[in-house]
Amino acid sequence: MSHVTRSHRLSQSAVDFIDEPYLFSLLEQPAQAGEVRDIIAKSLSKEPLTVPETAKLLTIQQPDLWEEVFDAARRLKRDVYGNRIVLFAPLYIGSECTNDCVYCAFRRSNPNVVRRTLSPDDIESQVCHLLDRGHKRLILVFGEHPRYSPEFIADCVRRVYAVKRPRANIRRVNINAAPLDHEGFATVKAAGIGTYQIFQETYHHETYAKVHPRNTRKGDYLWRLDALSRAMEAGCDDVGIGALFGLFDWRFEVLGLVSHAWHLQRHYNVGPHTISFPRLRRAAGVTLDETYRVSDEDFKRLIAVLRLSVPYTGLILTAREPAELRRAVMEFGVSQIDAGSRIEVGGYTEVGDAQVLEREQFELGDLRPLDEVIRQLMTDGYIPSFCTACYRLGRTGEHFMEYAIPGFIQRFCTPNALSTLMEYLVDYASRETYETGVRLIENELAKLPDGPRKTALIERLRRIRETEERDLYF
Repeated sequence: MSHVTRSHRLSQSAVDFIDEPYLFSLLEQPAQAGEVRDIIAKSLSKEPLTVPETAKLLTIQQPDLWEEVFDAARRLKRDVYGNRIVLFAPLYIGSECTNDCVYCAFRRSNPNVVRRTLSPDDIESQVCHLLDRGHKRLILVFGEHPRYSPEFIADCVRRVYAVKRPRANIRRVNINAAPLDHEGFATVKAAGIGTYQIFQETYHHETYAKVHPRNTRKGDYLWRLDALSRAMEAGCDDVGIGALFGLFDWRFEVLGLVSHAWHLQRHYNVGPHTISFPRLRRAAGVTLDETYRVSDEDFKRLIAVLRLSVPYTGLILTAREPAELRRAVMEFGVSQIDAGSRIEVGGYTEVGDAQVLEREQFELGDLRPLDEVIRQLMTDGYIPSFCTACYRLGRTGEHFMEYAIPGFIQRFCTPNALSTLMEYLVDYASRETYETGVRLIENELAKLPDGPRKTALIERLRRIRETEERDLYF
């Protein structure tokens, strides 16, 4: 599809804002210690960093300065998010795809992958399985194919919300799917979604063309780059951006993500709700190019830099990464993780504990069940949270920022996190996890200042523990 034939469907702010010569020039200027510390101080005051300021952090050479970046990221994460980690699960709806991305098992030319689309009954079965293990938040994942139309996606969302179990239902559905036009985004939004997530994959134009053949839907760089601007204009005020690290220089991709965040902020008064930063993983029928492989150390650096650059944007770390690395990077940047994940279509009920690479988009690194992940989080001092209150009370988009920027969100998030954790402990947890969780809740309550809100929270926790009442939130 050419830019001319569909130019009327681009957003009002449509422009290729990735100025490659400019971004490369920023990465050629080594950072000095004094300016790095000034930039860190700005971030700790909870101001987003500009693209040039972000670039300065990316050009640090001295190990001691990197340690200052890590320390600042830890402090900023505690100040903005406290010790909460939000949990979700992916639900793959279909693996049909018209694209031919060289790094993806679902690409159309791959004969080694199983193609399937869940039926309405299949969706109900998968959701029941997830509910019975304690999940409350899902992201639905779709290949890019004509059958996965906006109407189809919206129907899947409504089907998920309609599934009920004793004391349980899915409270928030996010979407990872193809770029749509304005009407398509509006259709999906009307089904009650939370965040619409689209990854640019790589912001480097030559690499983008190399890994996404031009004769596919995904081959149009600007159509994809502009997608979340159209989503904003169609009423989707919570959007998620991301890059697939390992396709090109990781430092350039970080600048691309921050440039994208600023573009949305300038034109729509709110940046992305989340940023994702998956690394390339092994996949069936895929030969990985290791030229730009991101080491564990550089992975930690990019997360810390993103945390400092976009203080109020959620950072999502997926189960692509191994458990120990996820545990290591949690403290200085990450605010959301998936857990107990399966990425085979139908995988929650059909494949057991073994990975079946021919049914997956890529290989997972963390296969631990949800209960084990929650127990580890609590052992490490985090509050696992299934909270969805902000989205159902309209605290989204610009309204979310009105709460978050002054720090008022802490008044809601910690109490709501503890309430959803108590639900999990009472309804789903193993004995060991239950005992660990009760101790953590007692410790967290002791930290809260006395007053009406704490009194109300204690009463809600009692009602969850002793009655059938659920979904009690501030």
